Amino acid sequence: MNSYSPVRTGADGSVTVELSAAHPGFADPAYRARRDAIAALSAGRGAGDVIPTVDYTDVEHDVWRIVAEELAAKHRTYATQDFLDGVEALTLPRDHIPQLSEVTERLAPLTGFRYEPVAGLAPLRTFYGSFHTNTFLSTQYIRHHSSPLYTPEPDIVHEVLGHANQLADPPTAALYRLVGQAVQEAETDEALRVLSKVFWFTFEFGVVEEKGDLKTYGAGILSSFGELDAFRAATIRPLDFADMLQVDYDITTYQPVLFAARSMTEVHERLEAFLASFNDDTALALRR
Repeated sequence: MNSYSPVRTGADGSVTVELSAAHPGFADPAYRARRDAIAALSAGRGAGDVIPTVDYTDVEHDVWRIVAEELAAKHRTYATQDFLDGVEALTLPRDHIPQLSEVTERLAPLTGFRYEPVAGLAPLRTFYGSFHTNTFLSTQYIRHHSSPLYTPEPDIVHEVLGHANQLADPPTAALYRLVGQAVQEAETDEALRVLSKVFWFTFEFGVVEEKGDLKTYGAGILSSFGELDAFRAATIRPLDFADMLQVDYDITTYQPVLFAARSMTEVHERLEAFLASFNDDTALALRR
């Protein structure tokens, strides 16, 4: 989780987001300054503090509009019905980037979840553990305008158009809470890595057979224009948590291996059983 664009705080309190040379915004000083400024808004912020408002620019709103409209069309073809029901219930705006407070206002009445800002991606224990208190920790920046349909890192498009629409579905929100509960039972870093791997191949990149067709419920696919075009070409394996631990993944490429359930009922039942009984011992047994 910390491998994406780490945020550094200097001795003078300045905040710097370190972008890799491959990032579309690496050579754009205005974008880099913008990323630093957005990160600084929530750096050092405490839980429950007022959510900082980001004064998004017209260019940033245009990026959101382009992505939101393109994804909406893809979702109608490739998303599961549960996800589409969440989209309809949440009714996120497509013409402007919503403030995280607005996302919470729409989401909390549906499933109790709220959004809280972070300067950069949070450590695994902090990120997954927040689900236990109905909280989703979200970045507030958006991808570079030169590549509206691509980002090498999770941005507000991924956090909101992917995860918030997931969280608008009550059964899925209940599974998120179980992830948070599982974190409380995981004392070792190895157990956290096991939990993270399963989360990656389900909540982020899960696929399922639905009405005789391969659909996706994963936020990582559903927030990526390219992944939505590519996921059906992946090697599809049966849903198997132990098998997931044997598969390496590269965040910079389309996922070559995905795990499919036979129905969303299977997804929910298998994940509920796995998460409700998760601890260091079960993680170790699964790894073996």
